[in-house]
Amino acid sequence: MDTFVTFTILGLVLGSVYAIAASGLVLTYNTSGIFNFAHGAQAMLGAFLYWQLRVGWNLPTPLALLIVLGVFGPLMGLALYFLIMRGLRDTAEVTKIVVTVSIMLGMLFLSQWFWHPEEPRTLTMFFGDNSKVSFFGATVRYHEILCLVAAVAIAVGLRLLFTRTRMGATMRGVVDDPDLLRLSGHNPERIAGFSWALSSMLAVLAGILVTPISGGTLEANLLTLLVIDAFAAAMFGRLRSIPRTFVGAVVLGLAGTYLLGYAPTTWTWTSNLRVSLPMIALFVVLIVLPQDRLRGAAVRTRERYHVPSVRKAVAWGAALIVIVYLIRLLMVESAISTLTIGITFAIVALSLTVLTGYAGEMNLAPLSFGAVATIVVYHFGISGSGLAQRLTVLGVVLGVLVAALVGGLVALPALRLRGLYLALATMAFGVFLSNMVLRDTTEHELFGVKFSIFTGGSLVIPPLKVGPLDLDNETTFLMTATVLFAVLGVAVVALRNSGYGRRLAAMKDSPAASAMLGQNLVKLKLSVFMISAAIAGLGGILMSSAMGAVSGDSFTIIISLSLLMLTVVAGIGYVSGAFFGGVMAGVGFAIIMVSFNNLAKAQPELEGLYLLLGNIAAVSPALIGIGVGHNPSGSVHQVVEGYRTLRNAKPVLFGGAAFVAVLYVLALTGMLDNWWFASLTIATVFLLPVIGQMVMPAAVLGEEELARRRTTPPELVGIDEPYTEEGRIRLDNELGLPAVTVPPVRALPAASPVVQPAVNVTETVKELTVNGVS
Repeated sequence: MDTFVTFTILGLVLGSVYAIAASGLVLTYNTSGIFNFAHGAQAMLGAFLYWQLRVGWNLPTPLALLIVLGVFGPLMGLALYFLIMRGLRDTAEVTKIVVTVSIMLGMLFLSQWFWHPEEPRTLTMFFGDNSKVSFFGATVRYHEILCLVAAVAIAVGLRLLFTRTRMGATMRGVVDDPDLLRLSGHNPERIAGFSWALSSMLAVLAGILVTPISGGTLEANLLTLLVIDAFAAAMFGRLRSIPRTFVGAVVLGLAGTYLLGYAPTTWTWTSNLRVSLPMIALFVVLIVLPQDRLRGAAVRTRERYHVPSVRKAVAWGAALIVIVYLIRLLMVESAISTLTIGITFAIVALSLTVLTGYAGEMNLAPLSFGAVATIVVYHFGISGSGLAQRLTVLGVVLGVLVAALVGGLVALPALRLRGLYLALATMAFGVFLSNMVLRDTTEHELFGVKFSIFTGGSLVIPPLKVGPLDLDNETTFLMTATVLFAVLGVAVVALRNSGYGRRLAAMKDSPAASAMLGQNLVKLKLSVFMISAAIAGLGGILMSSAMGAVSGDSFTIIISLSLLMLTVVAGIGYVSGAFFGGVMAGVGFAIIMVSFNNLAKAQPELEGLYLLLGNIAAVSPALIGIGVGHNPSGSVHQVVEGYRTLRNAKPVLFGGAAFVAVLYVLALTGMLDNWWFASLTIATVFLLPVIGQMVMPAAVLGEEELARRRTTPPELVGIDEPYTEEGRIRLDNELGLPAVTVPPVRALPAASPVVQPAVNVTETVKELTVNGVS
């Protein structure tokens, strides 16, 4: 009985913290229509700040709580909404997800910047660990009682706020019809900002309360993922109902503690299952809950992608192979494998182009399918022993097929899901795989055969050998990965230009219209999921082989989210976007950070500056991701559109190419450092359209566009230029008013002054009265 009561109380306490965190998610979704993936990171950042105030600077507990909950939490929520979230209107669901994911990653990097992860930090319970009471033989601490009371009070308060107050009604109306709410005299922006401030405060409170319960150790990634477990509770209430959210959180908390307390001792995987339980519940809840009906019309968003022809794709693929080979000639041996890892990441990112860029389906865990394929080839695709071990072609094919099959199995129950629900389902799968499978290092026995899934916590994956082609050579591996990416890229473009690709695009624009035209949406979704999973599986195998050895940390959900974010930033609808996003996610920013750290060691007098620049480089991917709301089509789209204007400015194009060629020759001969070559080349690529507009404006912009830009906009006539007769005529033309000719006013002779006649007011009034004018 004592054990039951103890685990029940512990489950209720944990569930109450889940409820507090999930209530904040429900609050923001109801008022902005945005699911905040950064909710856990907000909780983490608030907990770290509370530790700094309470432990680091020895402030009293009430004062520290007042600063964190009363000032920092609300200000963080207000800043997020007014600076970022309100600019996400008319963007696709993937853009909204990526922006909040970017905020989450930025907060993680920011916490590691200010609080070094290698320094231990702990939070103790309120009132002390020894402040406790006995309840039916079980020990209950005051901190745990506070969690229960706070959760109940917040649930009741939010329920009353939404149902009994005018503010609650207006908060619900913000996402339903902000224009109508504005016409009724309310300010939707102010109401939504208030909800984000309140939600942020709840997230910070959850982070402060849950840390002592979960062991007291402050670790950024673990705390962020711990609060992410509240996603299941929020979905239990379908992001609408606070009472159902509270019930779902309590059920999650009780299920986890009961599993830990009553699972058979022979279950060696009980701890992993306990950690994975919220994600299992999230996946089940998403499948069981009723879904919204198919939308009947296409939703016009601000994303625009141009699909190239297959001929152009082949040309660009060949150009990529040549460029990578030329870059390889500049690289030292140690850097070749680093670039190879980046290109394998690009292959994984290519799976997102097919699934999300073309079909509009979501997958937040692409590296999880790479992990599945890696496990398969480790167990069934290696021949030889010792240093002579090699991957076999059959093993790679088997791994890719198993990854595709797993992709189909994951997609099969999730076929009825769309948008956010599908994204959460794939995220649940990714976190479950990381917690349940990639942590499984124990030995199992099945039908007399002993095995372990993730042997020893790491898997050693040798290079592939196909006849005379041996990827043990670093240059051979690099060029093979590049050729594979180019071939897959051309195949992806060919798929998009085929009838199948047009059906995918139709399903993305309007599922209802696509179904009415006779398309089988189930087959389309299932097939594109399997294709995407197969590409991710191949990329994962090559990535693991390029690294040599991988652990469970190589496939975490954080890395998958970073890959998705940078692919969207580059342009998820482009093969080139997958290339740049994958390379930057795999090695790009890591190389920049290592470079600054090496500079700091080489020049101690400038160590502070270089370390600052290194930390900025670590946070910069998240900052770039946050800005994707202003350019949802991606940076590749922006560059492509810029170069489209240079087609008539051949001297600028040839001049830029010649400049890069000169830089390459200087770098090849050792006269220019590789760092400067890369920096100047990147700057030239991005600045060339701007230079073209400055040097040859007529050829780049065209005469009509140039004249339009030189002309003052109509709304600035009389402000930026004097108000003249020509300006009045322009305004009449812009407004569609009929032309009116105003006769010139003749000036009176200066020598004959005008004498105004005297006006008899009395006679004028009498005349107006007689004429019937009162």
